[in-house]
Amino acid sequence: MRIEKTLTIVNKLGLHARAATQLVQLANQFNATITVKKGENECNANSVLGLMMLESHQGEQVDIICEGDQAREAMEAVETLIVGRFNEDE
Repeated sequence: MRIEKTLTIVNKLGLHARAATQLVQLANQFNATITVKKGENECNANSVLGLMMLESHQGEQVDIICEGDQAREAMEAVETLIVGRFNEDE
């Protein structure tokens, strides 16, 4: 199964180190490959460094691609994390 969705980064600091770490920890919980794409660049959601190198800032859109047995569950979890501003107090 493959699911693709475009989401907007809404937290003030964007996809910085702590947010990227949360995404990696979340991605590792699912039997799915999660790819984050911004423009021409993409990386696996298992890489904190890769996610930070995408330089995703507040208001920018990223494409999330989930593939595998738990693609649907993974997408729901990733969307909840991003929409929930990575649990940051702003």
